[in-house]
Amino acid sequence: MFDCFGAGQVVSQRLFSGTSWRERPELRDRMFSAFKILKQLHEMLWYLLEAQERTYDPDTEDEIRELADFLVSLTRGDVDELLSADMGDVHASVRAVLMTVSAHVRVSYFADGGRVHPRIAPGADLAGTDLRAYRLCGADLRGAVLIGADLRGCDLAGVDLIGADLRDARLEDADLSLALYLTQPQINAARGNERTRISSAVSVPTGWCRE
Repeated sequence: MFDCFGAGQVVSQRLFSGTSWRERPELRDRMFSAFKILKQLHEMLWYLLEAQERTYDPDTEDEIRELADFLVSLTRGDVDELLSADMGDVHASVRAVLMTVSAHVRVSYFADGGRVHPRIAPGADLAGTDLRAYRLCGADLRGAVLIGADLRGCDLAGVDLIGADLRDARLEDADLSLALYLTQPQINAARGNERTRISSAVSVPTGWCRE
């Protein structure tokens, strides 16, 4: 399911006063460019909100708050201000703080000296893999390909899932309530059931309630 993190309505209603690019084709490029940037900003704000809730460090929390305030100010600017934003710098700043929080959260799951299997790594291609026998708590799976992966009954506490591809991933009876950076589009693309646990920040897809 497509999810623009609320950017579409802001672009059409506020930035362009309800005007459609179909009515005024000359606005198409500016509207599409503004939408692309605004969607990224809204998505980053989503992640920053979670990072602020999960961090243990007051200084990091202050850094996140300042960064979030800056992003909010960009979303409230006009079209020219939005299009002139240096998104490269914005992405770099947000990425750095998200990774810092991720590292702090994940390390807490290894107090017993345990280690994650080398296959369980950022960007790993784990499509179709049965992951039920692996230690996953605290793992870094950002950007991993988990298409059709079998995660039934797995505990994904502290697992960084930012950018992970969860299409058709088997999440029946899995616990994702404490997973990091899990979004609605990821959940919508996966397969779960009424016993799959997710955080309150995302909604249970209707199809998951059918056995």
